[in-house]
Amino acid sequence: MISLKNPDQIGKMREAGALLYEVLQKLREAVKPGVSTAALDVYAEQLIRKNHAIPSFLNYQGYPASICASVDDAVVHGIPSEDQILKEGSIISIDCGLILDGWQADSAFTMGVGEISAQAEALIEITEQCFWKGVRQAVVGNRLGDIGHAVQSWAEEHGCGVIRDLTGHGIGREMHEDPAVYNFGEPGRGLRLRKGMTLAIEPMISAGDWRVTVDDDEWCYRTRDRSLCSHYEHTIAITEDGLPEILTLPGFVWKEEE
Repeated sequence: MISLKNPDQIGKMREAGALLYEVLQKLREAVKPGVSTAALDVYAEQLIRKNHAIPSFLNYQGYPASICASVDDAVVHGIPSEDQILKEGSIISIDCGLILDGWQADSAFTMGVGEISAQAEALIEITEQCFWKGVRQAVVGNRLGDIGHAVQSWAEEHGCGVIRDLTGHGIGREMHEDPAVYNFGEPGRGLRLRKGMTLAIEPMISAGDWRVTVDDDEWCYRTRDRSLCSHYEHTIAITEDGLPEILTLPGFVWKEEE
């Protein structure tokens, strides 16, 4: 069932999104060679709880951490570990969610650890561009397939693979609500978008093939061909007129070139 939010509810999600943005900015600053992914997880939980919010990932369906820390060929759901020390030249995707006053926010980014290859830099940039191509389609009257088609077209035009086994999602009181938001699809197909829908749009883009495997921990997904993978996500609200509001990017104003 689709949950449409009223302006007051979207305002609550906006507050949660602004806090999550602050948390992720501080995590960006903490990423460097020699840091363990477990240390990043501890830091994230401290930042969230310090601001009277709850880490929404922690214990969700048994997940043991407050962030997902996915390095290199890991797509999503990498479990932080004291044994996983970040190395120069790697890339890391950090996915994090929180609950503030009962409302959820979910966002993710990928960045390099120190100096990275030109291929890795390009992959990160293409993934972010995929998000912006997709989110421009999140307007009243369009369909979910328009979002997925925009993401897929941009990725494949640049020789990248679109992960198909994992999707974005609706979000609100619950972290995962209807509908699933695919990163591939056909324009003009799927659920019609309506004012008040709140979605987490999250392209997961590989430098190689789109197929994935799952680690023995039953959480971490990796590209089957072990190619690098990048992930970028924001929580958005579909508005009555014009382009959506990016709830996890406070102060963002749409420009023609975005």
